[in-house]
Amino acid sequence: MNSAVNSYACSCGHIHPLGVRCAKGTPVHRETAPARDHAGCGHERHSEASPHDGGAGEEDPGGGEDEAHARRHKHDNPHEHGSCCCRHDHAAPAPLDPAVADAASATRAVYRILNMDCPLEEALIRKKLASVPGIRGLEFNLMQRVLTVDHDLPSTAPIEAALSSIDMTPEALTPAGAAAARNADAATEPAVPWRRLAVAGVLALASEVFHWLREGGAFEGWTGGGSSLAAWLPLLFAVAAILCGGLTTYRKGWLAVRHLNLNINALMSVAVTGAVLIGQYPEAAMVMVLFNLSEAIEAKSFGRARNAIRELLSLTPETAAVLRADGVWEDMDARQVPVGARVRVRPGERVALDGVIVDGRSSVNQAPITGESLPVDKSVGDPVFAGTINESGSFEFEVGAAAGDTTLARIIHAVEEAQGSRAPIQRFVDNFARVYTPAVFLAATLIALIPPLFLGGAWLDWIYTALVILVIGCPCALVISTPVTLVGGMAAATRHGLLIKGGAFLELGRKLQWVALDKTGTLTHGKPRRTDFASLGDLPAERAAALAASLAARSDHPVSRAVAEAARADDASLALMDVNEFQALPGRGVSGVIDGRLWRLGNLRLADENGHGSRDLEKRVRDLEKQGKSVVILTGDNGPQALFAVADTLRDSGVEAVAELRALGVRTLMLTGDNEHTAASIARQAGVDGYRGDLLPEDKLAAVEELQAAGAVVGMAGDGINDAPALARADIGFAMAAAGTDTAMETADVALMDDDLRKIPRFIRLSRATHAILMQNITLALGVKALFLILTVLGQATMWMAVFADVGTSLLVVANGLRAMRK
Repeated sequence: MNSAVNSYACSCGHIHPLGVRCAKGTPVHRETAPARDHAGCGHERHSEASPHDGGAGEEDPGGGEDEAHARRHKHDNPHEHGSCCCRHDHAAPAPLDPAVADAASATRAVYRILNMDCPLEEALIRKKLASVPGIRGLEFNLMQRVLTVDHDLPSTAPIEAALSSIDMTPEALTPAGAAAARNADAATEPAVPWRRLAVAGVLALASEVFHWLREGGAFEGWTGGGSSLAAWLPLLFAVAAILCGGLTTYRKGWLAVRHLNLNINALMSVAVTGAVLIGQYPEAAMVMVLFNLSEAIEAKSFGRARNAIRELLSLTPETAAVLRADGVWEDMDARQVPVGARVRVRPGERVALDGVIVDGRSSVNQAPITGESLPVDKSVGDPVFAGTINESGSFEFEVGAAAGDTTLARIIHAVEEAQGSRAPIQRFVDNFARVYTPAVFLAATLIALIPPLFLGGAWLDWIYTALVILVIGCPCALVISTPVTLVGGMAAATRHGLLIKGGAFLELGRKLQWVALDKTGTLTHGKPRRTDFASLGDLPAERAAALAASLAARSDHPVSRAVAEAARADDASLALMDVNEFQALPGRGVSGVIDGRLWRLGNLRLADENGHGSRDLEKRVRDLEKQGKSVVILTGDNGPQALFAVADTLRDSGVEAVAELRALGVRTLMLTGDNEHTAASIARQAGVDGYRGDLLPEDKLAAVEELQAAGAVVGMAGDGINDAPALARADIGFAMAAAGTDTAMETADVALMDDDLRKIPRFIRLSRATHAILMQNITLALGVKALFLILTVLGQATMWMAVFADVGTSLLVVANGLRAMRK
């Protein structure tokens, strides 16, 4: 059996059997794919599933070799191959931190941790779980606050105890629970203590007011206890504000320091405590309040990006009209509708589940799934998807997937998994922040000690300067600048019918220099259509078309099907004639007796063999073949009666996509198994920069490798079957029409949910826009910090200014990053 049906090329760079989900970060993958046989046809070379010079004869189906697809492309950022999805050539995966062994024999525990949404918490958890024996691997999805632990422990109690000891309370998720969590209306978010923050803000403001009054001499006339109280009021209000609004910060800071992991909370805790100790009570209180206020606003903004993709779930209705066994229609909870049930959809209603239409016809708005702007006509046998809108007529469909396994649910799950992966720029920022925070702490310590000890500086002045550096040195704005932008970009892509399987591909898309395009089903419709029909004899055209259709309808060859379908399209009332003594003539065509006369439908060779060839006929046939068309001739006892030309026609969207790619500076190369004439004709019509014909799957792979060897970043678009090796080798693999196929959605780096190639230039534009926002955010975060560090060293910055700068920068990068969602 063809292995293309039994396995898929995973984004990790290995081949998996269908139905087996990749366990990234574990060495359980096969290094190569089994070679595909040719379905026993005995042929060594085939063109793609498109017409070829076989006339209407019965040709054997095509096949192809599958190839090992170890990735071999450059990358600039170091990474751990233990969790790598980059698909570069490398040795067996290295252990994760703590360690990764063979996860095939490990038990998997999945937890939701509501207060785990930052790389700083990830570092703290890694360090803590490193001390727990028996843990083989950790996988973090910070966007969804999910931790996956591979272990060989007899119970999960040690894992849960270790997490609880660092205030990371775990909520265990079973596979069913995880699926239910994915299908919830919105991810559970920790409650923001707005009321407590408001009280803390009032107390901090009171501390500032009383401090200002005291410094202005408002209490100079007070005597006795009143004077003492007035002197202590700024401190009392400040401490109350800090305790009211900052206990969580202190707790997190203490946990970090205790585990030798300096983070933002540790920096802020030291800065606020130091400010209180040197008498800067109002500043200490306001710094803590503003810090926690910014944390709350960032959490809400980040939650908006986190849940943007999940909002698609609201598109599916909660109930569906299901036909009961007694013939009565009943509204049923969509989650309870079984596969195989019959569901009715009226005009204006949303489709609740995936399925296939069994009765009726309509126009369906598929924008939530495919991003198509226009409704799509649907009739019996056509698929429908959950979340789409029935525009006009009523129809009934048979349910093909449970609510938790619809195309929409799988898109959401795939994007959530992609959100858990890190792009190279995000790994760089996270690693930079891990070094940056301790460096800031060390610099502040040295500034507080060296000038007073060795240069005769005033202790309070230099300690205050050090505290300002701690506040402005917080890496929060830098750390959140990348994930919120990448997540926003992936959410925007999903709305346009693009499923991006990780931030790394969204980041890489802007660098594409070449896009290789499979011809059949990608640039073309993948289905031959009749393009020419000419009457050659005395037979009326309608009679010739009916005779040809009657013969062609008995054949399953693509050219024959195209002739028959075109005749039916020309005349809906066409009645096929009885064909007796039907024969398939391999490599030539078909023949049969109709109304007592022998008729043949085949190529020029068949006409010549039966004495019906001529120079004029040969010229007409050759002219059409040079245009990439396959030609069949209807002949009877009295010679040729009609000529039919068939071709796999170009998609309009394919031509437009090629033009858009050229405008973006991206060159295109068409790859096909078709003959040179067909390849050249389609290439000219499409306007591609280059083409190659007569290719086997391994030849397409070689073409991609050749471009990469020249230093180009290469994308490959195809259906993932005959071109699977090339798709796997390309830097970015684009799978076409992934909405209806599990395999395409699993194997692609970027899945196009319909067959519109214009989504590829849209993806490149989105990648470039997202990168521009990323650079703006990083420049803003580092630029503001650099400016205030200079001002601090010059003695021109205060803690107030520092905290406003830090909070303001954090909010600006979040707001700017969310712009990616509107692209």
